[in-house]
This record gives sequence, structure tokens and C-alpha cells, in this order.
Amino acid sequence: MPAISESSAGAADVAVENDYDSFAEGYAAETETNLINGYYARPAVVDLAGDVTGRKMLDAGCGSGPIFEALRDRGAIVTGFDASAKMVELARHRLGADAALLVADIGSPLPFSDGAFDDVIASLVLHYLEDWTAPLAELRRVLKPGGRLIMSVNHPLVFKLLHRDADYFATVKHSDEYTFNGQKAVLTYWHRPLHAMTDAFAMAGFRTTVISEPPPAPGARELFPDALAKSSSGAFLSFLFFVLEAV
Repeated sequence: MPAISESSAGAADVAVENDYDSFAEGYAAETETNLINGYYARPAVVDLAGDVTGRKMLDAGCGSGPIFEALRDRGAIVTGFDASAKMVELARHRLGADAALLVADIGSPLPFSDGAFDDVIASLVLHYLEDWTAPLAELRRVLKPGGRLIMSVNHPLVFKLLHRDADYFATVKHSDEYTFNGQKAVLTYWHRPLHAMTDAFAMAGFRTTVISEPPPAPGARELFPDALAKSSSGAFLSFLFFVLEAV
């Protein structure tokens, strides 16, 4: 999801947090080819995965299935899940009836055996959660020793830039408003500082091998000249990407 919102609402409680079922179609349409998702978040994760031919991969929080599709096209054997039934429905429409998809919550025990996967993708998922302990432990459980967790979250510096009076070093809840292809939505996140992320990875049995702040995919500058006009390199602050090794 985007890290740049229409308006920043600060810490807030909403009736149903992150109810993707209510705006799934709009989100899927809006993010298919936009800068933040289509030309940044998704290609960065796929690039970090590298050669995935024959690898068994889990797309945790698969949404409407674009990363699943990209990995499958590169020869991976992919399983995907999402907490939103509507997102899984859209993914099935995109990927075909035979795609291995299910509705599941990353915050609950997953229906997979120990060491079932070579890699797990968790793109723009964990920043919705206050406590990463159980989700990271579960993702570590379903990975083979030496397997990789490839993930992205909101860049912690973006929160501090948007909320200059906030405590960067605290774990802070905040909600932002968006419009996805005409559908209004409120997304609620948990900011945490970088050291809290890496500490959580280590406690769950991961070794951090890559921390990445990549530029957008080729062609982005031509398609989004106004958005990237101030960046000589083409890079910008939005998400932070990790590759973690299960030890």
C-alpha cells in the first residue's frame, strides 16, 4: 500500500481497521501500474527474490496477486494467502482456478507444515501489526533452514517526516486516509524504529542479510516526471525492504 496519503490523520481508532474487503477493487485497480506500487514496491521485492526457478514460495498477504503472478512467471511454485476474502477472490480471477490461494490471517497460526517453503514474501504487511512476535515466529516456522523472508514495510523515516513532533523511537499507531480509484479508505499502521524491526527479526530466528532503499523500476521517471522531478537519482523515501535468512 502507499506510504504517501491524501491526509495524515494521526493516531486514531476506526470501526473496522484495514477493511480491504470494502475497497479491494479500487485498491487493485489504483495500484496496478501506479508509481508507489506498480513501479516501486512490487518490482523491488521481485528483484530481491532473484532467480526463483523451482523454489517453493509463500506470498503472505498476496492481495489481488500481482507478486504471485510475477514470481510464478519466473518459475516459482507459489502459494498465496490474504486476510481479505475479496482480495483472494480478485487474485483467483487473475491467477486462475488452479492457483494455490486461501484466506488466512498472518496474525494466526498458518495451515502449512514446518519448513514447507524456500522463501516467504511479505510485501507491505507487517506494518499493520503492533506486535510482530507471533507473525515472525510463524513465518520462520514455515521456512526451511536457510530460507528467506523477503519483506517490505513503511519506511520509518517517513512517519517522522510527516509527524515531526512524534517520538521516532516509540511504537506508534497512526491512520491515514486514501482514495483508491474513487473508493475512500482508511489504513491504520504501526510505526516502529529501525532497531525495533531488526531486533524483532533476530528474536524470531532471522539474520538480516539485506536492507534496501532502491530506486523505482526503469521507466518510472518517464511515466511520472512530476513525482520524481526533485530526485536526481530517481530514488525517494517510501518503503524499506529486507531480505532475512532463517537460521
